Amino acid sequence: MTAPLDTLRVDQVGSLLRPAWLKEVYTRHGRGEAGGQELGEAQDRAICDVIAKQEALQLPVVTDGEYRRVNFQDSFTNSVTGWAVERETIQAAEKRVADAKPLQRWEMGGFTLEGQPASIRRPVAARLRLAVNQPLQEYQFAKSVARKPVKVTLIDTDRIVERFDLESSRPVYQDIERFRSDVISIERRIVSELVDACCGYIQIDGPSYTRYLDPPSLERMRARGEDPLDNMERSIRADNAVIAGFPGVTFGLHTCRGNQRSMWHRTGTYDAIAERLFNGLGHQRLLLEYDSERAGGFEPLRFVPKGKVAVLGLVSTKIPRVETPDELKRQIEAANRYLPVEQLAVSPQCGFASSILGNLLSEDDQWRKLEVIQRVATDVWGRAG
Repeated sequence: MTAPLDTLRVDQVGSLLRPAWLKEVYTRHGRGEAGGQELGEAQDRAICDVIAKQEALQLPVVTDGEYRRVNFQDSFTNSVTGWAVERETIQAAEKRVADAKPLQRWEMGGFTLEGQPASIRRPVAARLRLAVNQPLQEYQFAKSVARKPVKVTLIDTDRIVERFDLESSRPVYQDIERFRSDVISIERRIVSELVDACCGYIQIDGPSYTRYLDPPSLERMRARGEDPLDNMERSIRADNAVIAGFPGVTFGLHTCRGNQRSMWHRTGTYDAIAERLFNGLGHQRLLLEYDSERAGGFEPLRFVPKGKVAVLGLVSTKIPRVETPDELKRQIEAANRYLPVEQLAVSPQCGFASSILGNLLSEDDQWRKLEVIQRVATDVWGRAG
């Protein structure tokens, strides 16, 4: 069944740069100088403003910018009890950036981008349980102020499992599959409640899928005695279990190679995993990073099956330079050699602010990039929605 939002030609990956005044409230809240009510009111005000700006650009689907989150992964961690860690704060995000030791570099257009792999593993003190459906709360407020359809983003099961510290959690979970089973059940309930609230587009963020094409990540898995292909197959089955049985709802799966504060931590082309991943996932939209050489060419798009849309993440959220319409059209034309244009769409390569700190570009850069995407979609497909 084709859902109304399956064939959008323009997409927005989720997070948007937070205004400085909102980050200042988060800073005071993290220091105990601002209460929850003040922070909530600031979030409401900022979300109303950012939705209005997206609608002014005529984007066909909008988000709340993930303004209620410190990190894009908070969709799950803020919704459950059981983690043996404290709630995320802007101060913790700042410390991670300050303490980061660059492991890799990527040169593009005169900018040097440095980053480190996601290595923080979380132990649990008790079985995970859904305490509050934060994505549902986010959607309900955004829907109340938006005229356009609202998209919600969730972290995928693979990333949650990747960041789970099993060895320190043996008294609670004897093996990884019991943990994965609880994660699937919780995520499925979050999705079910969103669907009941009439959310028509749910994007699943799956950054861990790129570990199955990144040589150092593959080496680490094999050193632990794991079969990467088996790991990926289990992850695909788990992510499909979360979204199964919701006809009429559009599901997207977004992959990237690292984005937080202009960092990156993986490289490798889609070639090695494209056939299994693109055909195995049940999601109708595949949001694929394609803003640099590290993603490789468009040849793997030939494995995208009929009925699915490949959303080309051609516009970088990591650098301020605004891509031109002509260069984006040339890339779409190149992708069209391997996939019909009716199965293509365009978007930024990732969110502009996976962390509350945001990437190293301005809000003006951000809006100009989204404007170019909108213009290109109108020229190529005659519509954005």
